Amino acid sequence: MTSRTSRLHPAARRHAREVARGQLGRREFLTRVTALGASVPAAYGLLGITAPRAETPARREGGRLRIQQDVRSLKDPRTYDWPQIANYTRGWLEYLVEYNRDGSIHGMLLESWEVDDDAEGYTLHVRPGVTWNDGSAFTARDVAWNFERWCDRSVEGNSMASRLPGLIDPDSGRARDGAIEVVDDLTLRLNLSSPDISIIATCSDYTAAIVKDGHGGDDLLADPVGTGPYLPGDYEVGVRGVLLRNHDHDWWGTDLFGAPTLEQIEFIDLGTDQSAIVAAVDAGEVDMTYETVGDFIDLLDILMERSETVTARTMVIRPNQQAEVNGMRPYADVRVRRALAMAVDNEVLLELGYDDRGVVAENHHVCPIHPEYAELPEPPAFDPEGARQLMEEAGMADFTHELISIDDSWRRPTADAAAAMLRDAGIPVERTVLPGATFWNDWANYPFSSTDWGHRPLGVQSLALAYRSGEPWNETGFENAEFDALLGEALRIADADERREVMARIQRLLQEEGVMIQPYWTSVFRHHRPDVVGAEAHPAFEIYPYKLGFAA
Repeated sequence: MTSRTSRLHPAARRHAREVARGQLGRREFLTRVTALGASVPAAYGLLGITAPRAETPARREGGRLRIQQDVRSLKDPRTYDWPQIANYTRGWLEYLVEYNRDGSIHGMLLESWEVDDDAEGYTLHVRPGVTWNDGSAFTARDVAWNFERWCDRSVEGNSMASRLPGLIDPDSGRARDGAIEVVDDLTLRLNLSSPDISIIATCSDYTAAIVKDGHGGDDLLADPVGTGPYLPGDYEVGVRGVLLRNHDHDWWGTDLFGAPTLEQIEFIDLGTDQSAIVAAVDAGEVDMTYETVGDFIDLLDILMERSETVTARTMVIRPNQQAEVNGMRPYADVRVRRALAMAVDNEVLLELGYDDRGVVAENHHVCPIHPEYAELPEPPAFDPEGARQLMEEAGMADFTHELISIDDSWRRPTADAAAAMLRDAGIPVERTVLPGATFWNDWANYPFSSTDWGHRPLGVQSLALAYRSGEPWNETGFENAEFDALLGEALRIADADERREVMARIQRLLQEEGVMIQPYWTSVFRHHRPDVVGAEAHPAFEIYPYKLGFAA
């Protein structure tokens, strides 16, 4: 293994030349090369420019910051299913790497990493000098413990196992012997059974919070051992969650990022009604929003400062191919699924559902900002007459589809518009709208519903989580050997340009199989008081307590 200080991954310099020729965007370039081991300054250096200064703006000491955000039930981090949970526990549970707004990835609990040329091996270098808040040293054994936990397929809801197949023994459903190797106190080696270029990006996802060796993460409030600068305070699901500054812990990141300044951070749950959020802001009860959507963006522009970012966050309206309705599986028939997609105009859904504040999507869940996105020759067909004929051919012309959605400010109107277009095509549809607490209890099992999916740096990550056969987050019930094989091939290719050739086949296959109606990619908006520091909108909705504060 060649040291990272003496060479970059072979693909890095080629990608820099592609940026210079206008063949590759800067954001995509940064994601590619930092995931392969280049530091952020080195990545910018390949472009002949200096990396933006990472200094934290001056913040005054003390204060209480109030953030509007859902306060959800806590659970074992590897089973997290919402970024809001991680935003709270990020106060004391940190991550190996951090995904930045510009698309780059920088080390946190990892100081650096190297990726073998064939992406079958990773060498991870633990940041020296990090301690847990109980005074013990953070070591490579802690990192190994987390990878072992993540690889356990027997744990219900453990989506991390979906992301690390190259480390898992398919027979035992646990980490394969020799896959996770502790070299010394500060070095860990990952030996994969097959190449996988998504490992480092996966370590930035909100489900990858690091717990101490021997800890299970089951009761985070009773035993809050972590490496971060805060500790949990009062926590009431659906009401509020409080973080308190931990003055007894010498936080490792102070020299790199500046000392945390807030004494208290309070997450306040105001539900999904955006009008309640605007009212709370107007009353001076909230300093920062988690997300602002729809017409409320313009309203809050009057009261606060806006921050926005482009994302690969999306929503899908999906038929569940395994679901039974009245003793039959209506969505097992590809003709039914294709008819549903053909009857809907995604441009109209973006306009009516998200106020045109995004980019039209193409029913395959790979975003134009993903490095491996393949531009297909034609957009999905909008053909209501053809949709009706397919339904008739399938013997389903008189079947009434129940489209279920959450009751909120963007998924509900998007689903309403989709239902109206389906009816216009002669396809009977009933709408069911559920409050959030009810909807998410059974989100993966509804026969026909709309859900949203968060931003991830690489397109292959979302595809592996959402559409690979048998995965716990596969809400479509899609089981397709050709897709699984193509995805496995894509995960082996480090060069995103070469990977794009495989992605084109994957994207077309998802469209042809009618796996989903995917109307748009969203821009993300967040509002905050002018004097709040560190509140910028993040494409994955991440909030970092150590960055927050009030301007000095």
